[in-house]
Amino acid sequence: MLLQEALHIASDTPAVVSFVGGGGKTTAMFLLAGELKALGKKVLITTTTNIFVPEPWQCDEFMLEGCTGVDALAARSSGTITCLGNGVIDATPRKVKSIDPAFIDELRSAGHFDCILVEADGAKRKPVKAPAEYEPVIPSSTTLVMGVIGLDCLGKPVSEETVHRCGLFCACTGKKPGDMIDRESILRLILAKNGLFKGAPTGSRNVVLLNKADTPVLREQGECIARELGGLQAPGLGCVVASLRQKKFFAAR
Repeated sequence: MLLQEALHIASDTPAVVSFVGGGGKTTAMFLLAGELKALGKKVLITTTTNIFVPEPWQCDEFMLEGCTGVDALAARSSGTITCLGNGVIDATPRKVKSIDPAFIDELRSAGHFDCILVEADGAKRKPVKAPAEYEPVIPSSTTLVMGVIGLDCLGKPVSEETVHRCGLFCACTGKKPGDMIDRESILRLILAKNGLFKGAPTGSRNVVLLNKADTPVLREQGECIARELGGLQAPGLGCVVASLRQKKFFAAR
């Protein structure tokens, strides 16, 4: 199974997928972009936060919004990936500056791309996070919100080493600093009003990506969470268990 198959997005034209949470957003975004490129799709990668400047092999073209407009992005070829930013932060490592989400909405309306992939959240490379008041920054045209959680957080204490915005995570899950992160706390984070899918547009599909199922134990834990979510019959909520590192997908609904 490919990620685009697990997400059922190949027929959505144009689709806008916004990635939130922690534990593999950027990896998921570029993996999905590569799959869609192989299908002959015109793909745009961008961000409403900041992302690392892409490697040359990750995209066919790197553009900055300051020297473009919506119409300047019209002539992209099929089977290509364009990365768009609003400038570059000249630090170590270098990062692409965020795009105004309203500009992404304009691009979706223009229909120049088959799929627009947006990194809409930051987690400082932690496997799990809870969003602050101003997070995430999801374009209103988003058709699919992918909430990413790294399963390697399970069994570890709630701390700033594992959780981005530890206090907010505790507020969402009922945990205290030092408590072990378990499946129940992950379920609470997913379902909380101010949790994983905070700010998802009305009408968007929301899919949990339980990443880092790199071992049989973590795969089993992920599949248990997927079954528990399925038992709740939450409308519009899907779940995929995956090892993005291994490019393997074990459960999807």
